[in-house]
Amino acid sequence: MPVDILVGLQWGDEGKGKIVDVLAPQYDVVARFQGGPNAGHTLEFEGTKHVLHQIPSGIFHEHITNIIGNGVVLDPIVFRTEVEKLTARGIDAGRNLFISKKAQLILPSHKSLDRISEEALGTSKIGSTQKGIGPAYQDKIGRSGLRVGDILLPDFKERYQATVAKHQKIASFYQKSLEIEELEEQFFSAVEFLRSFTLVDSEYMINQAIKDGKKILAEGAQGSLLDIDFGTYPFVTSSNTLVAGACTGLGIAPRHIGEVYGIFKAYCTRVGSGPFPTELHDEVGEKIRQAGREFGSTTGRPRRCGWIDLPSLKYAIMLNGVTQLNMMKADVLDDFDEIKVCTHYQLPDGTLTDQLPHDLDKAELTPVYVSMKGWGQELRNFESYGALPKEVLEYVAYLEKELEVSVNIISVGPDRKSTLVK
Repeated sequence: MPVDILVGLQWGDEGKGKIVDVLAPQYDVVARFQGGPNAGHTLEFEGTKHVLHQIPSGIFHEHITNIIGNGVVLDPIVFRTEVEKLTARGIDAGRNLFISKKAQLILPSHKSLDRISEEALGTSKIGSTQKGIGPAYQDKIGRSGLRVGDILLPDFKERYQATVAKHQKIASFYQKSLEIEELEEQFFSAVEFLRSFTLVDSEYMINQAIKDGKKILAEGAQGSLLDIDFGTYPFVTSSNTLVAGACTGLGIAPRHIGEVYGIFKAYCTRVGSGPFPTELHDEVGEKIRQAGREFGSTTGRPRRCGWIDLPSLKYAIMLNGVTQLNMMKADVLDDFDEIKVCTHYQLPDGTLTDQLPHDLDKAELTPVYVSMKGWGQELRNFESYGALPKEVLEYVAYLEKELEVSVNIISVGPDRKSTLVK
């Protein structure tokens, strides 16, 4: 069976966790292929909100095998807290969760370096969540990182101390100290906890599942526009958030890729610094923020809000080879008489383009909009796709025509049941 992949098409926070939860019952395996605990996948069902940071979103289904892949950077402290919250809700994560021995570890010193380097950037800061993700990936690329499998080695503490000593030298360059003593105690306790889980060579596990005809869903974190290569550099994350990242982050060959689900909001948001052509700095942007509860699930930071951006969506669809689209949070626009869609960017010389320049962070772009009529009613009351107000269906039809991909799911509320399938 091919591996289906779910990716966000904007700057993250699109609602990937909810869609994985909706799609999960038809899969045997759900695997996370990149990112770290800066990402929060929010799921809501039976009146309860659940936020997952590192554990795959299939964990709520007993029949599903959940895999944390080699492309993930894992924080043992956050992992333990996450498992404890699941346990309190009656979920035994140990029964069907497997962790790649090749996944990189986030150390307390990584978090300290993240904070130190972000502070040093001053007004040019990236907007890091300071969870240690960037420094952990730096160590991975620098071939000096510690991996989950290393916690099984008898000299793990010595390896840890050597890595921290290196990090202290980096901190000294900024005339800072790491100040990690309190976190270290938590870290080693969490490492002991992590040892109680099933640590595996996940690339063999997932390829055997493919051979056995299992249905597999790969989920990523963040969004396509935060990809380290193709995102709005340098205001990006530290990993490949695109479909290609699933191949390297899980160890699967490209020929095994099946459906690609592209997730996007009916509008647009971004957390942290960086370019955002359609951002609204007025009462309309604030209205979207409040209606959509647009505050980070991990940090609580208010998200920047704006209208939907078709040039960036076309770009993300192209790079990911998206086969079907899922539009999230349509209900957030219930009270808008007018809804705008950015179709092009206008350059300083008056030229129109629907392509993203490589220097989007410096380019002076003016979004060009078309206006559409709002639906002016509460979408949560609708129980089928076809019964939605004609204004919603016209909005979707316009997007499908421009994006050349079918919108197969529309989400009209946070709950699992508020998900309408075409």
